[in-house]
Amino acid sequence: MNPLEEYQRQLTRRQLLSRSRGCLGAAALASLLGDVPRLSAASQSNPDQRGLPGLPHFAPKAKRVIYLFMAGGPSHIDLFDYKPELKKIHGKELPDSIRKGQRLTGMTSGQKAFPCVAPMFNFKRYGERGTWINSDILPHTASIADDIAIIRTMNTEAINHDPAITYINTGTQQLGRPSFGAWLSYGLGSPNKDLPAYVVMISVGNAPGQALYSRLWSSGNLPSRHQGVQFRSAGDPVLFLSDPKGLDRGLRRKMLDGLAKLNEEKSQLSGDPEIEARIAQYEMAYRMQTSVPGLMDLSGETKATFEMYGPDSEKKGTFASNCILARRMAERGVPFIQLFQRGWDQHGNLPKAIRNNCDKVDQPAAALVKDLKQRGLLDDTVVIFGGEFGRTIYSQGTLTKDNHGRDHHGRCFSTWVAGGGFKPGIDYGETDDYCYNIVKDPVHINDLNASVLHCLGIDHNRFSVKYQGLDLKLTGVDGAQVVKGLLS
Repeated sequence: MNPLEEYQRQLTRRQLLSRSRGCLGAAALASLLGDVPRLSAASQSNPDQRGLPGLPHFAPKAKRVIYLFMAGGPSHIDLFDYKPELKKIHGKELPDSIRKGQRLTGMTSGQKAFPCVAPMFNFKRYGERGTWINSDILPHTASIADDIAIIRTMNTEAINHDPAITYINTGTQQLGRPSFGAWLSYGLGSPNKDLPAYVVMISVGNAPGQALYSRLWSSGNLPSRHQGVQFRSAGDPVLFLSDPKGLDRGLRRKMLDGLAKLNEEKSQLSGDPEIEARIAQYEMAYRMQTSVPGLMDLSGETKATFEMYGPDSEKKGTFASNCILARRMAERGVPFIQLFQRGWDQHGNLPKAIRNNCDKVDQPAAALVKDLKQRGLLDDTVVIFGGEFGRTIYSQGTLTKDNHGRDHHGRCFSTWVAGGGFKPGIDYGETDDYCYNIVKDPVHINDLNASVLHCLGIDHNRFSVKYQGLDLKLTGVDGAQVVKGLLS
């Protein structure tokens, strides 16, 4: 008699009815809430069966996404959305006709004056289309102008960091929803059974900024195995990756086999999908003990590679080093890689602070695009560079000859994308002469997410999960659109 049969034989009538009631209740609740489908333990461990049946909806152009997220709100005015006429309005009050009564954050709503500020940098035209890019602090990005699409009309309703960064990562300003990478892991799975489908890295050594919470890479209401796994630069790359002292691989394998058996029995009794997720996570952790150390070891990279990514590329945990790791993960088939770089919240001292930011990210980001391209990976990899919103044309605080700040601005901001089905070498959308309002071709943050999903072969309108009576989607409920003008 196996343990499960013995356990069931010893149940009293009262215990049996109680446990049956729980299972029936769970089944009924699942049917009401539309819980996500359960997968068997066998399919959990098979990388070809980890995605949803029927996905992708159509032939994809991209297989993976590398999201370079500049947390804090990079100033589109000082980086990409340049107009020579801005010099004529420098120091002049922002007209009410431009502001149109739009709300301000609490940081500038009490200001008595709103003087416009032209960029305190030089800009030049680059690429075949002659697009304006800051030549002082983005020279390397300028060198890939013909490979990137610059979207100048990104927009969001959020005007403060936490709701804005939550919004762009999950499709809603509400907490607790699945992030982009979790959705992708859930829908498409991963071709690599030895690495997570969703990896997150946060640069160290950069200017402090807004806090980054783990819920930004959470699985939300999806099974927990789809949450992002944060890789660290010090100690074990992943927490508890190493075996405890005295525990060898053979003993670890026996322990996991026994634990899996107990979890399978519990799963049969309770029907809880999180138990299956737990089994899959234990197995992934075991395989990562072998795969992750080799991934993180950059000793085999050439001197030319390190030179291409810049002087910080050999320092663990820097944005440059993380960009190399992102390329290595792309080579290994990891579907969603997200690099967070903090410190872009420049309410004051912007000219110096934004220069320091660009010193850290300009060369590595451009090198990543070049590196993917030369290895034949850019065609099926979407690379995104942007933040949660932009900055205001008017100065926050006192405007001086060589210094100023800018407040949050969600009405329009700039993001660039490359590869994976996006048109190279284009500018999309147009803002007004004050870089304050959109006058042509708006792209909401959920429109961009819908477009990325399209490149991955997913119809965002058909990619949803019923939860607590709601039909949840990554692209929200307000009718996001795939931006065909961005796609090749």
